[in-house]
Amino acid sequence: MTTATLPPAAAHATLPPRTPAAVPRWHEVPGFTVRPARRDDGPALAALSRPFVHAGALRERPLSLYLSRASDFLVAQAPDGTLEGCLGLREHPAAGVLYNFCVAAHRQGSGMGARLLHAAFARARNRSLATLFTATTGSGRLFLLHGFLPASPTLAPAEWARSLDPGRGARVLSRAL
Repeated sequence: MTTATLPPAAAHATLPPRTPAAVPRWHEVPGFTVRPARRDDGPALAALSRPFVHAGALRERPLSLYLSRASDFLVAQAPDGTLEGCLGLREHPAAGVLYNFCVAAHRQGSGMGARLLHAAFARARNRSLATLFTATTGSGRLFLLHGFLPASPTLAPAEWARSLDPGRGARVLSRAL
């Protein structure tokens, strides 16, 4: 798909004006909350992640990991209590690693991912982490839009960098806080 760039006057003349209703945002989802995960959220975290594992976007993780590391996660919860997004933040000395970032298909594009990411930034700052790292097999668009840049795995926490599967072809990204 190719995107053409129009001169400024032509762009204003040919494109319809954007209205707030045309661009969904997280704050338009009534009752939507981001909160720290609890141990009893483990099965829901695993279920939320499963479609992304099957698509190859996430590594498979056992339910025991979601249960034992529930405190790593922030979750996006719908008004009915359903978990519709999650993001793990694993702490290492001076740096953090974001992992297992997923948003339910019907919520993608709603701003839920950005809200989770901003909550992770706040958590990382509160814990005095200087840098965040992540690895992505996708475009990394949301990360790049929020200040992440390509980084060498050698700059990341060594334990995490060693755990990366070279066969997945993931790119490492980082962001200073």
